[in-house]
Amino acid sequence: MADINDRMIKYYSKNDRNVIINAGQGHFATSHSHINYYIDVTRIKIRSTESIEAARSLRSKMAHQVTNVDTIVCLDSMEMMGAFLAEELNKGDFAMNNIHDAVYVVEPEENSIHQFMFRENVKPAIQGKDILVLVDTMTTGETMHRAIECIEYYGGRVAGVGSIFATQDILDDKYKVFSLFTAEDLPGYASYHPTECPYCEKGIPIEAMVNGFGYSKLI
Repeated sequence: MADINDRMIKYYSKNDRNVIINAGQGHFATSHSHINYYIDVTRIKIRSTESIEAARSLRSKMAHQVTNVDTIVCLDSMEMMGAFLAEELNKGDFAMNNIHDAVYVVEPEENSIHQFMFRENVKPAIQGKDILVLVDTMTTGETMHRAIECIEYYGGRVAGVGSIFATQDILDDKYKVFSLFTAEDLPGYASYHPTECPYCEKGIPIEAMVNGFGYSKLI
């Protein structure tokens, strides 16, 4: 089988041709599921020009559907795009309650048992605030559930979820998900519970472990 990088294909956002992800097919595992695509969003996360375009595109998707954003909580090293998105939201179309007339951008800490938490100095950016959670990719929603549980524990109100790629447009029939790419953009994309994976049933080995930081080859 060809190396993962040799199978990667560029996919362009339907709403903005300047927003691009790379994806390649295979048998991959995340911490919660098995998937048939490795989705590489690195270019949006580390290149300022592409991160700016992605932030602008996401802001346009949120327009008229989210009215208040005080804080952006970033997961999976999404702080750069979060900062550019905050600049877009600061332009006046979105309301905020912050006394500094600026959207806050924070990242939760993850403890040894994989619970998210906020230190005392960050709590004021969460408590009583309307919050957008920003993540790179969302498949099963398990990580997002942990993040929302944390935010609500500290007194925040989740106004919505923003992502580069997501498999659903609403989470738990409650939280609106705004994404630049969906499963429909990747032909035949599928996510499976590890015990119900057809690749495993056929004896096809997992090629790599993947997460927001990249992939680790297993074969």
